Amino acid sequence: MSNGKKETSLSKRIKFRIIGRPRNINDPLVFHKISLIALLSWIGLGADGLSSSAYGPAEGYSILSGHVYLSVFLAAATALTIFVISFTYSKIIEQFPHGGGGYIVATHTLGKHAGVISGSSLLVDYTLTITVSLAACGDAIFSFLPSDTQHLRLLFKCVMIILFIIMNLRGVKESITILAPIFLLFIFSHILLLGYGILIHVPSMSIHAQSITTGLQTDLSTIGLVGVLALLLKAFSYGAGTYTGLEAVSNGLPIMREPRVNTGKKTMLYMAVSLSLIATGLFLCYFLMDIQPDEKGVKTLNAILATSLFKEWPYGELIAFIVILSEGLLLAVAAQTGFIDGPRVMANMAKDSWLPKKFSALSERLVMQNGVLVMGVAALGLMLITKGDITYLVTMYAINVFLTFSLSELGMAKLSLKQRRRKPKCLRRFIIFSIGFVICFSILITMIYYKLQSGGWLTIILTSFVIVCCYLIHRHYAKVRKAMHRFDESLLLSNIHLADKPNDAPVNPKDKTAVLLVNGYNGFGVNTLLTLVKNFPGLYKNIVFVSIAEIDSGAFKGVERIKELKESVDTALSKYVKLARKLGFASDSRMDTGTDVVEAATQLCEHIAEEFPNSTFFTGKIVFKHETIFHKLLHNETAFAIQRRLQWKGLPVVILPLKADI
Repeated sequence: MSNGKKETSLSKRIKFRIIGRPRNINDPLVFHKISLIALLSWIGLGADGLSSSAYGPAEGYSILSGHVYLSVFLAAATALTIFVISFTYSKIIEQFPHGGGGYIVATHTLGKHAGVISGSSLLVDYTLTITVSLAACGDAIFSFLPSDTQHLRLLFKCVMIILFIIMNLRGVKESITILAPIFLLFIFSHILLLGYGILIHVPSMSIHAQSITTGLQTDLSTIGLVGVLALLLKAFSYGAGTYTGLEAVSNGLPIMREPRVNTGKKTMLYMAVSLSLIATGLFLCYFLMDIQPDEKGVKTLNAILATSLFKEWPYGELIAFIVILSEGLLLAVAAQTGFIDGPRVMANMAKDSWLPKKFSALSERLVMQNGVLVMGVAALGLMLITKGDITYLVTMYAINVFLTFSLSELGMAKLSLKQRRRKPKCLRRFIIFSIGFVICFSILITMIYYKLQSGGWLTIILTSFVIVCCYLIHRHYAKVRKAMHRFDESLLLSNIHLADKPNDAPVNPKDKTAVLLVNGYNGFGVNTLLTLVKNFPGLYKNIVFVSIAEIDSGAFKGVERIKELKESVDTALSKYVKLARKLGFASDSRMDTGTDVVEAATQLCEHIAEEFPNSTFFTGKIVFKHETIFHKLLHNETAFAIQRRLQWKGLPVVILPLKADI
């Protein structure tokens, strides 16, 4: 026994060293401590957008080979698109102040089927965000490393994913604080890069303007206006990865400092301004410097730009290396968006029964650790399958986010049209959202057309697979809800023999006591109580009801929400106590709060065992006719977990099965 305790103690010490100690959920300042101000939100969520400058503009520019003058028009179109999408998402933040992003917007405005499509698309997109960001990070860093180290690229990218999983298991704020210096280094180094690149070409701007005019006239006479627009549209769609981070802010509102709407809108403004300046600056510098892709495919376009600009400077190579290093490191920071928002989408979908309920649970560090682990493992799998090939990954990337963009814009346009009579400004919003929908849907269709045969098909297959899984899970939970409803109906038809006068005697700790774990006042809990009474007649004098107020992602939205949760649990327990007393038992209740029901219930039951030495613990469990691994995945097996913990402590535990005929 002593050895077991030492091992447990050692394992906990290692866990605390890596992930950190549990947070106190009852601390009234806990929300303030882990929430993000606008600057930190910009770092944690805006890094995805800013880092896309490492591959988005370069992908678009590469399509313009022989027609690079069009990059000026591409820069203008990019800036306009960024501001249109950012503005519409600022309005989404106002309309949905509790966050949820594209999944919540589509669900509430277009229906649950549109919601599951949007949510599934976002999950695949956030997985690709992690994979693309860290793959591009590895490529940027290895652009300046010797050729004999290139075989280590894939290993480096995989190790980075594992490190990010560990950081995010510690907590969002902790991981962002660690990464903040990288973000600031990127901002300052790129101000130098782009500012210098444009300033040195100011004297020759008239020459470049003439080359734009000449190039446009030549192309209009050879390929025509339709050809020019088609080329520009193709380049625009290939550079669409530039906009992928814009959705993240509306989804990440729950982690922002109050007032959340103001913080979210500030974050969106910071992101829109910084991203548009850097993306357009890069397009202009590519054009002004006449940057050409590396034939060997070793150096990125931005690495070539930095090397060309600073080659005449003292320590020019070092400065260029620092610029690209900051870019590579920011790409790593951008993976943070996938780890922040991916689990949050999973939690929202789990609440609506599209995903296993366990994805809405919080860890001791108040992190959705199940979601973090799934996102990390999925990203690792994609990295290995694609061998970290950024060209292939970018081809897969951005399709889904524009599907979500399109659904969100369409949903908000529909909502604005509905509200136009009550809110005068809604007609103007309808026009703006309609413009946003046209832009996003046009990019989506163009991307699917161009990317489908070169790898985009895999994104569609992955997303379709996730959607099918969601529907299978949803159908199972619907059957379980029906079964649980039958327990409620059975109570209406049953004849419960109640005492003429309730037993008002206080519980006697020396008497034999049945401790029954319940979760809410419902037919399942009452049937479990009646099963206990029926199978152990006259054995117990006391019945003590136990319940845990589980703090999951839905409840973890402020002190008031936790207070409401505690009150609802206390109300449910008082109903059980009242029923038990009418059945002739002395009765009482105990409750606690926690993020882990098994851990909290085990500790509470240990204290009850000290208070009531002659106690036996009971819990109910729904049993299925044909139980498979699918059932174990979708149900948390809480009863068995508590039984194992308490039996290890030497306490008697009985699981009362209740049949679900499904």
